[in-house]
Amino acid sequence: MAGTDKQREMLAEGPAIILVEPQLGENIGMVARAMANFGLAELRLVNPRDGWPNEKARAAASRADHVVDAVKVYGDPAEAVADLNFVQATTARARDNFKPVRGPVEAAAGLRARHKGGQKTGILFGRERWGLTNEEVALADEIVTFPVNPAFASLNIAQAVLLMSYEWMKTAPEAAVLPEPPRQTPATKEHLSSLMDYLDRVLSERGYFRTEDKKPKMMDNLRTLFTRPGFTVEELAVLRGVLTSLEKFTPRKPKGLGKPGAGD
Repeated sequence: MAGTDKQREMLAEGPAIILVEPQLGENIGMVARAMANFGLAELRLVNPRDGWPNEKARAAASRADHVVDAVKVYGDPAEAVADLNFVQATTARARDNFKPVRGPVEAAAGLRARHKGGQKTGILFGRERWGLTNEEVALADEIVTFPVNPAFASLNIAQAVLLMSYEWMKTAPEAAVLPEPPRQTPATKEHLSSLMDYLDRVLSERGYFRTEDKKPKMMDNLRTLFTRPGFTVEELAVLRGVLTSLEKFTPRKPKGLGKPGAGD
C-alpha cells in the first residue's frame, strides 16, 4: 500500500460485510472503497444482479483491490452467514420481532467485543431499492438502525456501509490515522516574563499607567490575562511581533497623562 510519506500496514479485519442482491457494480465498488477506508476487508455478495466479477465495481473501488479480489459470492443469505457466530441486520423499517435494536455506535462496540473474543461476525445490508425481507432479518441476532431523518430515511448502500465501517474503526482508535496536532512548543514562564517586561516598558512609555500605585494591580491583571490561554512559544512570538509593530507607530507620552487617546 502506498502512503503519502511512508508505508503503512493495511488494516484488514473485523466483520464481514454482506450485500444481499446488490444491483449496480458501481455501488459494490463504492462499498469496497468505504470498507478499505476503515479497515474492513471481507465482502460477501448474495446473487449480485450483474454477476461477478464486475469491472465497474473494480473501477468504483478506487484501488481497494484487496477487497474486490477477495469477494465471495453466495446463492442465498443463509449460506452467506452460515459460518458466522453473530450477525447484525441493517434496516430502517420497524419489524415485528423480539430482536434487540441497536444504534450504529452501540452495534459497533458489540462487534468489537465479539471480535476480540474470537467470534466471526457479519453485517447484512439489503437491496438498494427495498432492503431486507423479514425472513432475511430473521437470520440476524440484532437489528441496526441509523438515526436519520424519518421523512427521508433511505440510505445509499455505500453510505450505510460507510457509517458502520466508520463506527467500527472508532472502536479501535489506536489503529486509525488521526490528524497530527501542530508541532508547537509550550511557552515557559521565562517566555511569559519576557513578554510582561516588554509590556511594562512600552505601556509605561506611553502613559498607560495613570499612577504608580495602580501599576502593580494593572500588571497583575495583564499577567493573568496572558497566562490563562496557555500560549505556545510560537504564539507569543506572533503576539510580540504585532505589539512591536504597533509600538513603532504609537507616539510616546509622559507618565501620568493617562491612556493613549484620553481627553481626545
